[in-house]
Amino acid sequence: MADYIYTMEIRLTPDQLKGVGLVQDVARAAGMNLYLTGGAIRDIISGFTIRDLDFTVQGNPLKLQKDLEKAGAKITAVEEDIRTIFLSLPGNARAEVSMARTERFEKTGKPPIVMPATIHDDLRRRDFSVNAMALSLNDGSRGLLLDPFNGVADIEAKLIRILHNYSFLEDPSRLIRATRFSARFHWPLEERTQARYDAAKEGKYIDHILRSSIGHEIAALAHEDDPLNVVKMLEKEGWLQVLHERWTTAKADLNGLSALMKTRQQMLDLGYTPDAGPAVMYFLTGHFSDKDIAEIQKMIPRKDLVEAWRDIEDHAKELAKRLSGKEAATPSRTWQLLSSARPEMVLFLAVTAKQQAVEQKIKNYLTKWRQIQQKIPLPEMTELLITPQLPEYPRIAHDVFMLLLDGKLRSRTETLKFLKPLAPPPPPPPPAPRRGRAAKAAAEAAAAATAAQNAAKTTAKPAPKGKKGKAAVVAAPAPPVPAAPAPPPKPQPKPKALPKSAAKKPAKPAPKHAKKGKKH
Repeated sequence: MADYIYTMEIRLTPDQLKGVGLVQDVARAAGMNLYLTGGAIRDIISGFTIRDLDFTVQGNPLKLQKDLEKAGAKITAVEEDIRTIFLSLPGNARAEVSMARTERFEKTGKPPIVMPATIHDDLRRRDFSVNAMALSLNDGSRGLLLDPFNGVADIEAKLIRILHNYSFLEDPSRLIRATRFSARFHWPLEERTQARYDAAKEGKYIDHILRSSIGHEIAALAHEDDPLNVVKMLEKEGWLQVLHERWTTAKADLNGLSALMKTRQQMLDLGYTPDAGPAVMYFLTGHFSDKDIAEIQKMIPRKDLVEAWRDIEDHAKELAKRLSGKEAATPSRTWQLLSSARPEMVLFLAVTAKQQAVEQKIKNYLTKWRQIQQKIPLPEMTELLITPQLPEYPRIAHDVFMLLLDGKLRSRTETLKFLKPLAPPPPPPPPAPRRGRAAKAAAEAAAAATAAQNAAKTTAKPAPKGKKGKAAVVAAPAPPVPAAPAPPPKPQPKPKALPKSAAKKPAKPAPKHAKKGKKH
């Protein structure tokens, strides 16, 4: 059995994974069952880019707004009729939280009647089998995949299949969505789905599309990986003019859009996550009149996308002005300025900059200066034991990088002169190796034995030559060997030889006390 929680954790970006935890905690605190649904599950399983996080709760998500904002999410739009809130999670992660619901279409072209329902009923109302899946994020069933229409099999077969025969009739916007998914994934429509698609196209079901659905489809174009290919396919099928009557590929700035997507991929490879949506819409409508652009912006439900689209030129001009002034007079200052700027502005300005100096600075920021940064740590830093284990290493590495950018560390002498005052003191010499108890005792015994032998050799002397029967002087025996080593004893003085007269004359007997007593 597949471990879908593990797959989710390795497929989501760190910011998206934190966003899942944030929404999960809020829903659990409110006592609502939460599921990750729709396109998020499809992209996790298929391996495609995960653009948005789609959550479904069994309850009213509008009650979660305050708690979500307290947790750090920003509410960008609310659709009260279907009880859906759109979020911008920390780190530029987009999400929406919807109520599990049923939709009953009483008449084509009219909004459906919405009723709260279970997650199983919610999956039955969806557009395609690959979008009709849910992953439980609840205690007791966490990791359980709900797939009532065998969407996993359609992902493996790379097919787009509707759930029932009236799918395009109930919601004509599914015709546009089917074309968009086919262009994005390069998947064909399933045979019966293709037949229903052709019949709906011939029957002009698209004439009954809701205005709110048009706004959602326009906003979806902003987050395509290859928006130009999708727009061309929509134009071929006749759906682009449904989104706006004067919209054609000729109205798009194709060169600017191509350069934008190339630079976006370059920034993604460097670890940045710019939201290219506003810039994509800017180039897709590059040759539109201001009036037509205003009409399109009015239909988009996500107001954060609209505001960023409106302000993108002004913010880019402000950043270009700062890059042309004293604030970016040196490479190190330019680096700090661009590092603090929003990635979306750097992305847009990299494509639209008119001053060659500004364009070159951004180009250096994304290419040449990155190569300099990769040289750190320098060999001199390793030589002076300035390693990442030091608490002050990040600051030292940053200062070294800034000096390298400005060309102030051109030689080894200059580098060592800067680094030596910052180097840590050399480590103390290693302590003497400790001996074991047995080795220590053996060494002490050997030392004691050696000392005893030396003492014996020093104190032993031969007996003096004399006549038979005469006593000879004998050397004193060596003292017993102590347990602990002791300094060798001093040699005893050589005994003096007795004079011959003393040796010949016998000693006088001691006087007897009894005789002394008689005389008195």
